[in-house]
Amino acid sequence: MSYKVLVTARSFGSADDKAQKLLEANGFEVKKLLAADGPISEQLKKEIVDAHAIIAGLEDYPAELIETAKELKVISRYGVGYDKVDLEAAKAKGIAVTITPGANGDSVADMAMALMLSAARNVSYMDCCIKDGKQQRPTGVEMFEKTLGVIGAGRIGKGVARRCKGFSMNILCYDTYQDEVFQQETGAKYVDFETIIKEADFITIHSPLNDETRNMFHAETFKKMKDKAVIVNTARGGIIDEEALFEALKNGEIGAAGLDATVEETPYNSPLLELPNCTVTPHAGAATYEASSKMGLMAAQNILDIFNLTKCDFTVNK
Repeated sequence: MSYKVLVTARSFGSADDKAQKLLEANGFEVKKLLAADGPISEQLKKEIVDAHAIIAGLEDYPAELIETAKELKVISRYGVGYDKVDLEAAKAKGIAVTITPGANGDSVADMAMALMLSAARNVSYMDCCIKDGKQQRPTGVEMFEKTLGVIGAGRIGKGVARRCKGFSMNILCYDTYQDEVFQQETGAKYVDFETIIKEADFITIHSPLNDETRNMFHAETFKKMKDKAVIVNTARGGIIDEEALFEALKNGEIGAAGLDATVEETPYNSPLLELPNCTVTPHAGAATYEASSKMGLMAAQNILDIFNLTKCDFTVNK
C-alpha cells in the first residue's frame, strides 16, 4: 500500500532529496503543496482528507481542519514550534504531532547573531539608504564586552551565548532549567527576568509561545530596559507586544530591534516597518541548506517511526 505524505514546508528538499528518497523507499508518495498553486491553507483543506502524513510548515492546524482528516496518522512539524497545531484535537483523533529539535539550532543561532549585529550597527538601514541614492551614518553600539540576556537557554539560546563569548560578552540567562555544565563552560549566570531586562545591553529570545510568554515584553518592560538596548526575537511572534515595541523604539526607550518572528508573518502592514531602528526578516532563521537537510531527514524519520510503531522521542502530544 502506498501512503500519501503532504509537504507544506517551503524549504523541504531545497538542499537535497535525501528525505524524499527515504520516504519513497518506504512506500510513501510525496506531494508538495506550492504557493504558486494558490493559498496553502486552501489546498490543505482539500488534500488533508485522504493524507496519511504531513510534513508541516508554519500554517495553522485548528480542530476543524484536523477533524476532516480521515487517514492522517502524523503531523510532522518541520521545526520545533507547534503552537499552531491543536494538540488536543490531534490526540483525540489518534494523530501524533512531532517536531525536529536541534536540526535548525545552529542556523537560528547564526540568525540571532546576524540580527543583533545588524540592529546594533544599523546595517540594513544604511543599505536601504545607499540603494535609495542617499547616505546615512547613524551611530550604533558595540557588542564587545557588553551584557547579553538570553530568554530561554535551550539548544538555540545556548548556541547564541557560545557565539557571544567570542565577543567577550557577559552572559545572563533566564530559564526554568539551569545547566551547570553550560554555566561552567561559558561563565553564564542564571538570573530572574527583572535582572535581565534591567542589566542586558542585548536580549535574545528563544522561548516557546504559551500563556506565560505571550506579551512577555510589553510597555512596562521596555521602560525598564536600557535606552540603547537591542532586542532580538527569532522564536515566535506574540512574545513581544508589537504595539508597545513600536512606541518604545519610536520614543527612544530602547535602541533597536531585530525580528525574525512576528505576530503576522509576513507583517507587511506593521508600523514597525516604518522605523529605521527595527530590522524585520520573514521567519528565515532556519533557511540554510544545512538546516533544511537536517530538518527534512528528521521530519521524515519521525513519520517512519510513527508508522512503524517505533518509539518517537519527538512526539509532543503523547
